[in-house]
Amino acid sequence: MKKLILILFVTITSYSFAQTKSSAAPAVTFGFRGGLSSTGMRGDAVSNLSKLLDFTNGMVKTTDRSGFYGGVFANIPLDQTLSVEPGIYYTQKGYNLTGALNVKGLNFLGANAKAQLQSQYIDIPVLLKLNLGNVQVFAGPQISYLATADLRTTAGVLGINLLDRKMDATNQFNRWDAGVTGGIGFNFSKNVNVTASYDYGLQKVDANKNVNAFNRGIKVGIGVGF
Repeated sequence: MKKLILILFVTITSYSFAQTKSSAAPAVTFGFRGGLSSTGMRGDAVSNLSKLLDFTNGMVKTTDRSGFYGGVFANIPLDQTLSVEPGIYYTQKGYNLTGALNVKGLNFLGANAKAQLQSQYIDIPVLLKLNLGNVQVFAGPQISYLATADLRTTAGVLGINLLDRKMDATNQFNRWDAGVTGGIGFNFSKNVNVTASYDYGLQKVDANKNVNAFNRGIKVGIGVGF
């Protein structure tokens, strides 16, 4: 999957640069984009942390983690309506766990416990964009590299923190992820736009690739070209 996406990235980018040499095509533009992200895992997410946490009677609920993302992009026109946009972004991902769980070795942590997987990814999407006036529709493949993943656990009684601990969970997860992303954008001006997209991971995220858990997420951001 990673090799296929890398080949697609090189092929499309090379073709796009060749196309921009034509006088009929608009110039290549660059810019940066950043905004908010809401990410989680779909499938058996909690099994990824079984080496760090004990789960009591399976009574654990997962919810999405809110974060932010930001990075740079290049928009490469193919013609007046189509363009290719490779980019590279830092993205906060992960998910929250609440319920009956224990950090292994800390028996007092129980029903009042909370845990948050704090993952830091580098996302590299290659988007095909259809420009319809001020509206853009886009989709394409995306590869992601996991830089770090920490598990932060907290527990308290009557507003008093009894535990606030962070553990390295990076080796519990696959360093590489592959998926697709797509969404819609709106141009406020020639160089400013807002986008909303959905990331759909296709690769199992656990280190052994035997747990059915996949990254999913929504991004909403503002892009500025120059």
